[in-house]
Amino acid sequence: MSAMQPRIYLASQSPRRRELLKQIGVHFEILLMRSSPSRVIDVDETPHENEPPEDYVLRVSQEKARFGAEILHARNLPLHPVLAADTTVTLEGRIYGKPENEKHAAEMLREFSGREHQVLTAVAIALEQRVEVLLSRSSVRFTKLSEERIRRYVQTREYADKAGGYAIQGQAGAFIERLEGSYSGVMGLPLFETVALLQRYSHPAP
Repeated sequence: MSAMQPRIYLASQSPRRRELLKQIGVHFEILLMRSSPSRVIDVDETPHENEPPEDYVLRVSQEKARFGAEILHARNLPLHPVLAADTTVTLEGRIYGKPENEKHAAEMLREFSGREHQVLTAVAIALEQRVEVLLSRSSVRFTKLSEERIRRYVQTREYADKAGGYAIQGQAGAFIERLEGSYSGVMGLPLFETVALLQRYSHPAP
């Protein structure tokens, strides 16, 4: 970053979200949510019992943004909007988070094979006590995947740290027959909704 104060903080370690913000020319600084890797995670991303996927993703994104705003005060950092996001994949009301290992990723891909699932990404911005959020909904249809294709894909480890176990911007893009919604939303940060929120905070967005 230059000596100029950041216009926003990004409460995310996701390289995809960083790339997307750079794509639209938004200046940001990464806000580390934990003081050390060994510290307990401060935002609980465990779904509540019977929590609908939409409610879940909205709740988690808002909690991340709100916690980020609290960090600014605790660390006496300059006050700028804190942007956070959360992405989840859902099929028939079930929430698919990040796979634990290759076996788990392969199980997810088998369930998506030849079917249409939804990708929900919520974007939230917090500044002091104010928190606003928008939700992006996209429908993604996978082609029928053979066991061989699934095996080759999980061996790439592209599934790691990806909701639903795949990355649309990577090799899994070849699995997608149809996408209705936001490509950037499926990546993890819907640009239309992000800009709309930034404008609410008088940010000079494109």
